[in-house]
Amino acid sequence: MTAAAKALHCTPSAVSQQLRALQAEVGLVLTEPAGRGLRLTDAGRALVVRADEVIAAVDRAEAELDVFRSLPRGRVRVAIFPSAALMLLPGLLHRFAEVEGLDVEVRDVDMTPAEVPGLVADFDIVVTHRDEHAEPFPSDRLDVVPLLREPLDVALPRGHRLAKRRRVDLTELAGEQWISVDVGFPVDDVLRSLAVRTGVRPQVKQRINDFRIIEALVAAGHGIALLPRYTLAGTWSRRIVRRPLAGIRAARLIEAVLRTGAGTRPPVATVLDLLHAEAAAVTKQP
Repeated sequence: MTAAAKALHCTPSAVSQQLRALQAEVGLVLTEPAGRGLRLTDAGRALVVRADEVIAAVDRAEAELDVFRSLPRGRVRVAIFPSAALMLLPGLLHRFAEVEGLDVEVRDVDMTPAEVPGLVADFDIVVTHRDEHAEPFPSDRLDVVPLLREPLDVALPRGHRLAKRRRVDLTELAGEQWISVDVGFPVDDVLRSLAVRTGVRPQVKQRINDFRIIEALVAAGHGIALLPRYTLAGTWSRRIVRRPLAGIRAARLIEAVLRTGAGTRPPVATVLDLLHAEAAAVTKQP
């Protein structure tokens, strides 16, 4: 119950109330006690399978109705993680405004990959990110549209002993103090996978989820960090340098995730096309 509430961004009591209402409506017991929690009964598992089919059928019906309207009219709900919003949203809003009848509602959501399937229930498109070496999202219930691969560079204070290097070897940073994001977020996943692949375990002293704050801390000499290459540089960009890692790939994949079949709706397909266009424009910047 607690896990379901977290995935749906509501309280356990709200989930319990909805579950009781659903059981009353179908006239069957859908859950049963299992230790300290609950598990689905056979009837509950059967309903879960059919629920995906119902949602897909609704999406197909909406797509068929949209075709009759000829234009990609309608509202599209988009969730996007903060640093992608910083990078993509200013240009995207200009693109959205040029499409007559398209109403896009955007919300910034600081999400881990594990939270994405729950968000897809509330949003038409979820723009998320993951370590390029991580497992992809399950394709049986979700459609995943690649947007861009964003390399991660090492951010150093300008006075750092390695700041003049064109590339930096991770082994040369073995004794450094690192600033990373919370455990479970993709940039930290990349840092951890680098440790596994190279045997160099970074000493993470601070965990901050806002890259602009991380930039400020690096500029002040409080540590080094992995930062995404295309995300807009902040106030401290003149006081830090960014260097690629030598001999190893480090990047996050930025993807649009949506319910299976939802991308057939003309307004959703239009938003996906505009996301592609803006992502391409960002990667072409010097």
